[in-house]
Amino acid sequence: MLKNISWLGHASFKIADDKVLYIDPWKLKREDKADIILITHSHYDHLSLEDISKVQTEDTVIVVPSDGASKLKGNIKTVRPGDSLAVKGIDIEVVPAYNIKKDYHPKGNRWVGFVINIKGTRIYHSGDTDFIPEMKKIKADIALLPIGGTYTMDVAEAVEAVKAINPEVAIPMHYGDIIGSVEDARKFKEMSPVKVEILKKEG
Repeated sequence: MLKNISWLGHASFKIADDKVLYIDPWKLKREDKADIILITHSHYDHLSLEDISKVQTEDTVIVVPSDGASKLKGNIKTVRPGDSLAVKGIDIEVVPAYNIKKDYHPKGNRWVGFVINIKGTRIYHSGDTDFIPEMKKIKADIALLPIGGTYTMDVAEAVEAVKAINPEVAIPMHYGDIIGSVEDARKFKEMSPVKVEILKKEG
């Protein structure tokens, strides 16, 4: 399933199998047709109307927390942590994403991460979050985790998250744009107790 995952920079990903999913599309360089768009929260670098318009069609389903739903048009499914839903044959679990000691992503906002089950492979996109207690309950084969610090987990926290989740593979994100560096990704790979794939940014 790794070959189906493309990192588009920052926290943005495309997962292409039978269906095409985009997560937090941002700074997209080309148009595409998404079956499903997942939005973790309403910050501009995660809910970008300009980028959503590049991949949204009449048939696209957008899954988004409630505070972002009013900004969007089309087939919108509003979610909050703890929800589970099936979209176009893909099972999606909605999990919490928040900061513990900083104010950028308050728990009360009910912003989210997602666990996406594609043909039995569970892919976890954490959203913008610190290492939070709820991660100890997450079961994932592939974990997409922020490492940039400041607004999210830093490298050391991401390593603790990996230990709690114990995925087969971890993929660093939320670096190289706004905050975080390639060196942070390399450090995460060195420190992680599981396999880490540093994906090359795709356009």
